Amino acid sequence: MPVSTVHRMLTDLVAWGALERDPQGRYRVGLRLWEVGSLAPRSQGLRERALAHMEDLSARTRENVQLAVRDDAEVVFVERIAARGAVPTLTRVGGRLPITATGAGLMLLAHAPTPVQDAVLGRPVPAHTEFTLTDSGSLRRVLAQIRACGYAVSDRQLSTDTLSVAAPVKDASGEVVAAVSVVVRHGSVPVGKLAGLVRSSGRAISGALHPPAS
Repeated sequence: MPVSTVHRMLTDLVAWGALERDPQGRYRVGLRLWEVGSLAPRSQGLRERALAHMEDLSARTRENVQLAVRDDAEVVFVERIAARGAVPTLTRVGGRLPITATGAGLMLLAHAPTPVQDAVLGRPVPAHTEFTLTDSGSLRRVLAQIRACGYAVSDRQLSTDTLSVAAPVKDASGEVVAAVSVVVRHGSVPVGKLAGLVRSSGRAISGALHPPAS
């Protein structure tokens, strides 16, 4: 499209509040667009039912807690609790991160349909650190291990100072619809301790999604 047309569209979106423009002239999502997006049924009910359990997990660990869903071959974070003093992360609500390099992403990929797994592992997997798993055979073995043990670990695969542990969130039929994860500084907490806490949180959120009939 002509530059003048694009500029006019952007001006209209800024005026409505869908976009914001910073002092450097860069555009970002505005509050009005975020408000509209937050009404999406898929994330709204999930976030509402998960939030109390995420807050409990963050209070018990004093670490970052995240909730993510899969969108085709990507992982989207729909909620995040940032603990004071916790290790900085790349996660933001509404943001997308590589599905093969995050704990939540690996959990969701492990339970994704076979065609999705084949599509993700059939193309080159980008390396974000020297510890990122990029070999499709190794990743398939990791996904099988995740299904067997019930939790996923991403150790320095996205950044060299973080480790994340994720557990599944299931609907009433037992299908994995989301993943809850905790992110800590690498080497600060034993994985086994985190796995137990995160799995407990995943079960609590799953229960909140389909409470027993009264």
